[in-house]
Amino acid sequence: MIYQAQPPLEFIPPAFNPLFLRFFHLLLPNLIRWQTPISEIEADNVEELVDLYRQFQEGKIRFMLAFRHPKTDDPFALTYLSSQLVPKIARSQGITLQSPIHAHFIYDRGIPLWAGSYVGWVASRLGGTPIQRGKADWAGLRSARDLFANGKFPMAAAPEGATNGLSEIISPLEPGIAQMGFWCAEDLLKAGRSEQVLIVPVGIKYSYVDAPWDAIANLLSELEAASGLPLNQGNVASVESLYPRLLTLAEHLLSLMEQFYTRFYHQKLPDAKITDKEITDRNEALSHRLQAVMNVALFISEQYFDLSSRGNWTDRCRRVEQAGWNYIFREEFKDITALSPIEKALGDRIAEEANSRMWHMRLVESFVAVSTSYILEKPTVERFAETTLILWNMVAKIKGNYPSPRPQLGKQKVKITVGKPLSVSDRFPGYKTNRVGAKQAVAELTNDLQQALEGMITKG
Repeated sequence: MIYQAQPPLEFIPPAFNPLFLRFFHLLLPNLIRWQTPISEIEADNVEELVDLYRQFQEGKIRFMLAFRHPKTDDPFALTYLSSQLVPKIARSQGITLQSPIHAHFIYDRGIPLWAGSYVGWVASRLGGTPIQRGKADWAGLRSARDLFANGKFPMAAAPEGATNGLSEIISPLEPGIAQMGFWCAEDLLKAGRSEQVLIVPVGIKYSYVDAPWDAIANLLSELEAASGLPLNQGNVASVESLYPRLLTLAEHLLSLMEQFYTRFYHQKLPDAKITDKEITDRNEALSHRLQAVMNVALFISEQYFDLSSRGNWTDRCRRVEQAGWNYIFREEFKDITALSPIEKALGDRIAEEANSRMWHMRLVESFVAVSTSYILEKPTVERFAETTLILWNMVAKIKGNYPSPRPQLGKQKVKITVGKPLSVSDRFPGYKTNRVGAKQAVAELTNDLQQALEGMITKG
């Protein structure tokens, strides 16, 4: 949370340092062990990626890894893939690749605000380039576009735009990745270069080494206590015993939020008793009520920033986020010494209020991809744990303890799947016909990428 007005966010230019990358690669196994619950990383179809790197280094292709982004641990797993698994498979195939095997990457400019400014320094030295979400960040777009066409390495980016906490549900993809691909093809054509442009879908899925039912039960007890529910004790931890508790907790938290927005923000919401009576299935009733609360919470933010409520959840969240940044990071605060104490105080008051209004959006952000049937469709410990952790995120945000380290429920394995490359170059003739053709080409490529990533989940 930022309670004081700030100068505008500065662009953090990529400053790739090969010595720093070498040090990072050496430290990576220990970082994974110290910073994450990951105990094992395996990958399918790495041979495809080896061949792509070979062609890239031979000047035949440019490509971007479009990876799933369920957790903040994903960059560790992807770096392990490129620095450890790709060279290993290349050696086994007798293929010589130039070291280091790496990728430039796009990251959210907001991350250093909550994770620490050192993250921006590290990302820059690793060849990363930031983007401000929710606005036309021309400096960020120019940098990413140049790296895609001219960078020393391929690119990597998360087309979902943010983590959603779910290994088996993909958020709606943002069109920026597809657009980047077509810009790269356009830049190569203008430069008289013949490389083919590809986007490579990469799936990431987490599973527990040992089913952490007891840890989930303890976390549920913690959340029940925080929300005022009586503690449940003595039951054997299993999906059968824990699911009713999870459902009751979700309904109770939702009731608290309905009362909060009805009483203090004077919003109208469907009566919970009527909803539960009309919709006999508890999960369906919960979903109906959740959607209504999410809409009201976003409206509270949008109303303050004078924004329309058009678009999907992700679009609306991104607009609110950028509007909030515009209220906090202001041109007139470049030289704070030129401001009077009153101007400074009023600026800080606006920053504080903007943060308060963005808080409602952050709650919605946690639930954008949530489905109340997620566990029922496939009652695995992974799905149960992911849903419980999303409720933990909500409670942490309400209590003001966010961001903070998420509870680690147990050691996890990571399965990375390298998908079949999608050709941007083959679609480029349709893209360059006219503006309508360009828009359609971007939409079709985005849709194909979404289906490819979802197909990896289905096969898994």
